[in-house]
Amino acid sequence: MKRIFKIVGLLLILLIGFTALKSCDFGPPPPRPDLDLPLAPQMADPASAPMDMNFPAANPMAGQSTNPIPHGDPAQQDSTPISGPMDKTRRLKESEIVYRFLGPGHFGVNISSEYPSGYRVIWTNGVNGVFKLDEETYNIIDHLPSDVADEYDEVWANKIIAKLDKNNGASAITTAVKSMLPLRDLSGVYTVVGDNDWFYIAKKDGSVVAYGDENAGDESSKIVEKARFQLPPELAGASVGMNMTYDGWIVFPLEEGTMIAVSPDLTEYRSVRMKHADTEDTATYGTGYGWVRNSIAIDEAGGIYAVSRNHMHKIVWDGDRLSTDEADGAWTAEYRNGHLEGSGATPSLMGFGDEDKFVVITDGDIRMNVTLFWRDDIPEGWQQLEGTPSRRIAGQAPADMGDLNVQAIQSEQTVIVAGYGALVVNNTPRNTPFFLPKEGVGRGATIGPLGSNPKFQPYGVQKFEWNPDVRRLEKAWVNETISSPNGVPWVSTGSGQVYFMGARDNEWTLEAVNWLTGEPTFHYILGGQKYNNMFSGPTIDKKGRIFVGAYFGRMRIEPGR
Repeated sequence: MKRIFKIVGLLLILLIGFTALKSCDFGPPPPRPDLDLPLAPQMADPASAPMDMNFPAANPMAGQSTNPIPHGDPAQQDSTPISGPMDKTRRLKESEIVYRFLGPGHFGVNISSEYPSGYRVIWTNGVNGVFKLDEETYNIIDHLPSDVADEYDEVWANKIIAKLDKNNGASAITTAVKSMLPLRDLSGVYTVVGDNDWFYIAKKDGSVVAYGDENAGDESSKIVEKARFQLPPELAGASVGMNMTYDGWIVFPLEEGTMIAVSPDLTEYRSVRMKHADTEDTATYGTGYGWVRNSIAIDEAGGIYAVSRNHMHKIVWDGDRLSTDEADGAWTAEYRNGHLEGSGATPSLMGFGDEDKFVVITDGDIRMNVTLFWRDDIPEGWQQLEGTPSRRIAGQAPADMGDLNVQAIQSEQTVIVAGYGALVVNNTPRNTPFFLPKEGVGRGATIGPLGSNPKFQPYGVQKFEWNPDVRRLEKAWVNETISSPNGVPWVSTGSGQVYFMGARDNEWTLEAVNWLTGEPTFHYILGGQKYNNMFSGPTIDKKGRIFVGAYFGRMRIEPGR
């Protein structure tokens, strides 16, 4: 009985304390003028807005194709001038979807340069190993199997898909988690293909391995290991990205705050400790929540852009040395981080040629903000914006998803950029089963394997626009009806569309939305769980065809095939 009285007494103390805190006057909240952004002026006549924006220069050392590097190019924009599909809403025939089973974990692929024969190949790494596919037919040219390739075969995969087609509600969580467990065996997520036809993989132990053709210049030859690089023990750690400089060096950050550059032949390396890594706690908060959480962007002049837990960084590569020195053009800038776990975004670059130049992320607030930083020198006379922690911030806008008015939203994705437009999607599930945590496995399962279920699928896409005339970030549009559960969208300025992997009525879809207005143009119904893109984003090839990951493989959408 005494124990019960103690518990009741403790609860009363907590209640009194809570009531007292609510009655306290802590003063007005900090100013947030970014909560009331003006509408971008072109929205009065969206059709007249220009679509001839500049794109980053092609990297001459990367594969000369549409997708040699994750997110398409070193700037990480996820956009292209190549026209994508235009059609009416309809269900695709099975023959219009080229599908290839490869096993779990094929989030991205890299397309090679053209071979002497005129053909190209697709390189991809997954749980079942390294694959080389014929780009046109999707036939497997060769496969270098992993140690677990026999375990996760097509029979195993079809059983999971059949179960989720029958039930992908909360009671299917065991099947959902089972389908994701093989990802623990994925050797490396981040890959790049060079113009030397080497396929580079950043392994999770800090090594880099390059694969290529047994017979140089022969796309039909077997896969062989070309070179291997291993960081010394004092530097070895988990890598969280990969990109390529314009002189061919492979660059990647370690999650504890060291930037690494490795020569194209994997014989040399350079490293630098990122600023603040020696004064902040760089310990990981769990898988995917290190001090650095995602990949990097690179510009043509050697600028490398990375996000740590509290700061945006520009590190400079001069062809032989990595520098964090301001005298070399490097800088760091603090961003808002109310969530305390930092940004999960890969930085993307905005502005090329004579345009205003920025690096764009979503920050670490509980309701994330799209944040633009001046990429080079801060303009003379620029005044620090109210509500921002750094004078380098050029624009800051809350991702509230319009009428959805979300109060908590975070993303592990890059901000999609085309011209001065910046787009974000809501990947926070509508609901999470009560027996699951809202983050980690709970979030991953509900927007991944269960992401097409209307009970869980998130809704909302929002675009912002930089106005160079008044130097201000402004609202462009919001679409509250589009759902992009788990993939990064892709913009085609050629067709004026942004393409999403979406879901309707518990089936997976490809959605096309007008980039200028936010109005839906059309959607393709793909079908059941076999076509779940599972955190892979759509990309457009040289012929304007959409290709994307599937639950246990890769697929390409070919209307009219």
